[in-house]
Order: sequence, then structure tokens, then C-alpha cells
Amino acid sequence: MLTMARLLCRSRWSLAVLRNFSSACAGSSCLNPVSRIGTAGEQQEASRWKPARAQRRSRSSGAVLAGQQLLLSETLSEWEKQLLDRLIDGLLGGQRSCLAEAITLVESSHKHKKCLARLLLQRILTCQKERERPNGGKPLSFRVGLSGPPGAGKSTFIEKFGKMLTGKGHKVAVLAVDPSSRTSGGSLLGDKTRMTELSRDMNAYIRPSPTLGMLGGVTRTTNETIILCEGAGYDLVLVETVGVGQSEFAVADMVDMLILFIPPVGGDELQGIKRGIIEMADLVVITKADGDLLVPARRMQAEYTSALKLLRNRSKNWKPKVTRVSSKTGEGIPELWEKIEKFKATLLESGELQIKRQKQQKVWMWSLIKENVTEYFCNHPAVRNQIPSIEDKVVSGDITPGLAADILLKAFSTKE
Repeated sequence: MLTMARLLCRSRWSLAVLRNFSSACAGSSCLNPVSRIGTAGEQQEASRWKPARAQRRSRSSGAVLAGQQLLLSETLSEWEKQLLDRLIDGLLGGQRSCLAEAITLVESSHKHKKCLARLLLQRILTCQKERERPNGGKPLSFRVGLSGPPGAGKSTFIEKFGKMLTGKGHKVAVLAVDPSSRTSGGSLLGDKTRMTELSRDMNAYIRPSPTLGMLGGVTRTTNETIILCEGAGYDLVLVETVGVGQSEFAVADMVDMLILFIPPVGGDELQGIKRGIIEMADLVVITKADGDLLVPARRMQAEYTSALKLLRNRSKNWKPKVTRVSSKTGEGIPELWEKIEKFKATLLESGELQIKRQKQQKVWMWSLIKENVTEYFCNHPAVRNQIPSIEDKVVSGDITPGLAADILLKAFSTKE
């Protein structure tokens, strides 16, 4: 049955691409523009075709994209086609090795591998839509971002929380992001070592990834990795950020719910009134609420509850809450899961979750465009040749950085 579903998904994707590509070719022989029609009667007749023509143009733009994807797939070698088919079958079958290989492909910076990754992601998205159709188009998975300062106990919490969820029959994917060294470019990727029990659970998958210099607490490909995990059947995706403080906004644009973890005695009591990641959080969790830290945790819970009243709620249907947990004793973790389920049910019922995901896709599209534009700018022939000399002049103090930027931008915008 599962094999038939995979074949159906693959065949529908191929037929859709062929159908759109054919319509794109047919769309090139449209009617002449209205400006070329002479008589008033012809003008009136042409005005009746304006809506249809506009609709045809909007369809043809998407069809051209599908046609380009088809042409790209036709340039692949037989080995590459077999690779994509194997990864697709493995992902839909929930094979962890195929998921790991697919994530490695998506994280690659090689240009040709990026093309393979785009084809892979497109086919996974198509299959996901097929899966969600019986559910009324509602998402089958839930994405949770876990942020907070270093030492707040995020990894320890995930270990306890993940084991509880796998015991309930859930499949949990953990994407742990570690900072990269600006000197060597390396990363420790040590989060997995603090989740020994969860890493051995066959219903859980832990993937540590380096930031590779990207700000915001996540990696460049975290959003795509989430899609792959969902395609592999993981219904709960936990994204653990770097944990650098108030500037981890990027994760909020790729998860359904953002949870902020705060330790009870970290000198962080007044951070609740700062506008930063606090106003992005849907739930604030005071960790290590046990033993001698129980009283400070209660006090901090009261302070953050008061601080959140000063901030405007991001959602019209949910008011951020503050709770306490202890990963050592497990106290408060079942209640935290109940709040997460309530949040999910509230957003699904109101339709806010689907709208939120649509907005996030647009945000990340522009984020990737900005990243690629910078690379394209530096590799432009008119700019690439001037960069060394301009940099030397800036370093020596002959020109200001602002003037240097204007010179390079002018060279980039000047037509040859």
C-alpha cells in the first residue's frame, strides 16, 4: 500500500510538470495585445478577453517554472535520477539513513547539488500536499522552536521531553544548531551527546548542524531540513537554537510555536521588559525549578508574567504564558505538553497556523534572495576585479567605506 502511494505521488508530480510545461509552450501563442487592435468593436471584443488573458499569464508563469524544473531533471545523469528516486522512497518510508543523506544534500553549497536539492524538496512538498489533502489541507506536523541563553537547560529538557513524547507514540525530530568558529569555521556539534537516551530511540531523530556564520540562531537550510523531517513522517519537529540571547529572531519565521527558556538564577530577571526575543515567544519556561532553585523560579515566573502584560500579543487567539519545569524531576513537563497541544488546537481551529506558515515561506524566500544577491554581486565581472583595490584603499584610509560601497554599486549597476 505504501509503495502504491509513493508511485502515485511520483506519477502525479511528473504528470503535473508535463502538463504545466505543455501549457507554457501553448501559452506563447496568445492573442495579440489590445494596443494592436484598431476599431472600437475590436477594442470592445478584446476587453472581454482581458481577464482570461491575465489569468493565462499568471498560470503560464508558474508553468514556465515547472517547465524549467522538467528541463533541469532531464539534464540529470542516470545515477542522479536513481539517487533522487532512492532518497524519495527512503524518506517516504521513514528511513533514517535516507533522511540523513537528504539533509546533507540540502546543506551542500555545491551549485549542482543545490539543483538536486531543489528537485528533491519540490517532490517532497508535492507528496506532503497529497498527505494533507484528506486532512482538509491542515498540517500533519507541528514545529516548535526552543530558544534561550546558554546553560538554560534546553538540551536536557529535550532529552526528557522527547522520551515522554515517543512513549506516547509520537515521532520526534530534533534539529540542534551549534555556533561555528569565525576563525576555523568548525563547530563542536555537542548537543547530541547530552541526549544519549533520545538518540538511541528509533522514534526520534537528532541532527546537529553548524550555523556557518549565519545570524539568528539557526542555519541557512534549517527551513528545508524541517520539510525533509516532515516528509519522513516526524509529526513533531524541535528546533534548538544556538542560544545567544536577544537576537534570535530567525527561528520565529520557521516554527509554529516559539518557546523561550530562562534559568532562574542567571542574572536575567530584568530581561523580561526588553523588547527582543521576549515579544516573539509564545511560551516562557523557567527551567531548573527544583531544590534550592524552586523559590527563585517561582519569583521569576511572577516577574515574567507581569512583564508579558506590557507587550502586545503577536496572535489574536493566544496569550503568551509562563510556566516552570524541572528536567531533573520531570515536574511541569506534562503540563507544558498540554499547553503546546492547546496552542496547536487553537491556531488550527482559527486557521491562523496555515496563514502563519504561508507568511514564513515568503520571509524565507526573500532571506535566500538576499543571500544569493550578495554572492552574485561579489562574482560580477565589473565588481570582482575592483574589490581588491577598493579594499586596499579602505584599509589605508584613502576612501571611506561608504564611498567604496557606492563605487562598487555603481560598477555593478552600469550596463556594459
